[in-house]
Amino acid sequence: MTRIHIATLGCPKNMTDSRRLLNGASAKGLWFEDDPAKADVILVNTCGFIRDAKEESISEILKFASLKAEGWRGRIVVFGCLAERYRDELAREIPEMDALFGVGEDDRILEYCLGLKKRKKETEGRGPAAEQAVLPGVGPSYAYLKIADGCDRRCTFCVIPALRGRFRSMPHESIVAEAAEFVRSGVKELILVAQDVCNYKDHDGKYGLEELLKELSAIEGDFRIRLLYLYPTGITDELLDIIAGEEKICKYLDIPLQHSEDRVLRLMGRRGNRKEYAKLIRRIRRRIPGVTIRTTIIAGFPSETEEEFMALLDFIEETRFDRLGAFAYSREEGSPAALLKGQIPEKTKKRRLDEIMKRQSLISLAKNEEMVGRKFRALVDEIDDHVMLCRLESQTPEIDGVVIIEKEDMGGRARPKAGDFVRVEITGAFDYDLKGRLPGEEQYE
Repeated sequence: MTRIHIATLGCPKNMTDSRRLLNGASAKGLWFEDDPAKADVILVNTCGFIRDAKEESISEILKFASLKAEGWRGRIVVFGCLAERYRDELAREIPEMDALFGVGEDDRILEYCLGLKKRKKETEGRGPAAEQAVLPGVGPSYAYLKIADGCDRRCTFCVIPALRGRFRSMPHESIVAEAAEFVRSGVKELILVAQDVCNYKDHDGKYGLEELLKELSAIEGDFRIRLLYLYPTGITDELLDIIAGEEKICKYLDIPLQHSEDRVLRLMGRRGNRKEYAKLIRRIRRRIPGVTIRTTIIAGFPSETEEEFMALLDFIEETRFDRLGAFAYSREEGSPAALLKGQIPEKTKKRRLDEIMKRQSLISLAKNEEMVGRKFRALVDEIDDHVMLCRLESQTPEIDGVVIIEKEDMGGRARPKAGDFVRVEITGAFDYDLKGRLPGEEQYE
């Protein structure tokens, strides 16, 4: 048999790509191997979005390349965004790689793997590829569902359209079928991902995100639905009403604004302006009581003045986002923003990034402190003899904080497991995480 090992870098969308590839591998009779040193093929799904992601991908490739120096005779196959973008450079700089494929070339990857000489002895191995214990993008409690690929937005700092092409919605029938299968298998949180979930359209535009959410919510079972990511000007009142009215949909919106100041937004190629963004946030909070709003901000975009940066800080303070992630601007080859005048020095970008996160940490701590003494429904992600980590509806896995429950605070007689819903009482607050306890015997539902 040919045994494969897969490593996935980058965003949840890459995880769903790796999961799809493993499902295809299983159907072709390939087997998954936990230990890369025992695999016939190591598949590396790379990210090429920003500099840090590229460096992480290259580091992972080099780590596997070092196995060859130790006598490993397998093949290294690199694919995904970094390979799509820097195919020739990677082939020249890392000769230990045996094959390179871009985005969406699953059939060619599987054909390559199947064409390798198979082992004579069928030893070890964990089983067909899709039957591994943890699929990419699937945790004990949650699973990512990619509902679309590519992007039609032309943000000047972004190379995603060049890497992944135009926005393409997945057929809703396949999304619903996969979601139903996950729910049947015990998954309690379905996380819908796309560059812009608001733009989802199927059946020639007659079936949109609103219809998809209604159909997913109708699946039988105790689970919740989370949306990542919503372009600000694509958020309609109808969508907000569905989120507000459907119990299974998390009252959580991740809306990457990138900046607040009009001139910078125009240079970024973003729609909307400061006034419209402020109005949008007020509208969301009015229509969805208790909503959690997360955003992403870019610090040090080309020609951003100190005055514009200070105005951005004021906007963050005024809006008081529940969650906020920030990144220093990364000058990406091939992006229009890379050619703009007024590129900001790295030292200045870092300072601005640090100031944003210091400001947000104070906001986050204050909001977390407001939760102390209250009880919430939470989803258990991890548990051992010493600590339990769970998430509220307001916390996305691997992005936001968690609720930490130590052994002495687990209480009660029944012991929950990963994937259970529990009732937690918040007892302490940190900048991003919370401390909690299970209040007595009625600790989970």
